[in-house]
Amino acid sequence: MWKNRNVWILLIGEFVAGMGLWLGIIGNLEFMQAHVPSDFMKSLILATGLVAGIAIGPMAGRVTDRLKKKTVMLAAGFVRSVSVCFMFVAIQQESVLWMIVFLITIQVSAAFYFPALQAAIPLVVKEKDLMELNGVYMNVSTLSRIGGTALAGALLVVISLSMLYFASLIAYMALFVLTLFLTIEESLPKQTTSNTEELKTSFKDVFPVIKGMPIVYMTLVLAVIPLLFLGGFNLMVINISEIQNSAEIKGILYAAEGTAFMLGAFFVKWLSQRQSQYHILFFCSFLVGASQLLLYFAHIPMITILSFILFGFAVGCFFPTAATIFQTNVPKEFHGRFFSFRNMLDRVVFQIVLIMTGAMLDLIGLSHMAVIIGLVSLVTTTVFFITFKKIKEQEHVEVSKVS
Repeated sequence: MWKNRNVWILLIGEFVAGMGLWLGIIGNLEFMQAHVPSDFMKSLILATGLVAGIAIGPMAGRVTDRLKKKTVMLAAGFVRSVSVCFMFVAIQQESVLWMIVFLITIQVSAAFYFPALQAAIPLVVKEKDLMELNGVYMNVSTLSRIGGTALAGALLVVISLSMLYFASLIAYMALFVLTLFLTIEESLPKQTTSNTEELKTSFKDVFPVIKGMPIVYMTLVLAVIPLLFLGGFNLMVINISEIQNSAEIKGILYAAEGTAFMLGAFFVKWLSQRQSQYHILFFCSFLVGASQLLLYFAHIPMITILSFILFGFAVGCFFPTAATIFQTNVPKEFHGRFFSFRNMLDRVVFQIVLIMTGAMLDLIGLSHMAVIIGLVSLVTTTVFFITFKKIKEQEHVEVSKVS
């Protein structure tokens, strides 16, 4: 796998683009802190881009299955680079409206880019290497997040917000250039009159595929649990910073969660050789719920850091496992539509959690909100675990009868 040039292109591209992404995210938070006083309004602004990404999702899935993955990735990368220009206008005019235009454009590009990327990964390496590559890829993504947030915090002291976004633009342009060097062998569907018409309306065909694969369906549902934390992640970091009256805690929390994520993604390959994929997913879901409950003590820095470490390790194990399940169980001809649907699902849940987080932070505060979402996560995981055990017992009984 490590002799594969495509693997290195994807990993280097992810690191460079991830640095640019997190430079932009920190810039977004800085811009909103200066111009948007309400946490709820911040959540609504961030949600606008997600709505656009959801709306374009079905088209993105069909396009990804009809065109070469590299072509889709290049087009999306170009749009993402152009989107940064809208933030330059927003900063110059101190306009939240232009920031919303930026968020919409960059989320639309992401709606095309990430399904194409997830569909491309199984075409780059053998199936036996997927778990390792997914783990390494997410570690690289986390390294870029740690580096991006740390660099953004340092740069904001010495340069303007516009220059921070300019650095983000350079990173996106570098990703575009790297993508040009990808060589992916893939076969496209023949464009006959009959199947061309079918492809135009085939996004819904992914739903019977999901329903017919219990392992895929269960993983999709379980993937909602980490989103209960991730949806309001940035808003909670801002709120914790205000509770502790510390600007430095933001960088510490991002670094702690990111480092723990990397350890989890590294550890999951060893764990997957000793435990079933579902046991890993359920265990990680319980850890996420526990990490949420710990935020009841958000006024205590060490417990807050512990919460983010616990969460980071849990999702570091969870996401590579889930990605491998999807890539190996869903037929390749449905990858574009499936990953687009998953992207849409994540965005819908993310948007709901984002808005609810903003509202709850304004109404009841972080501590009480942490108890609510923590209990929801633990109860939901317990219910699904019991359901899963019953399904397994029923399958075992049916196999025993047949034998």
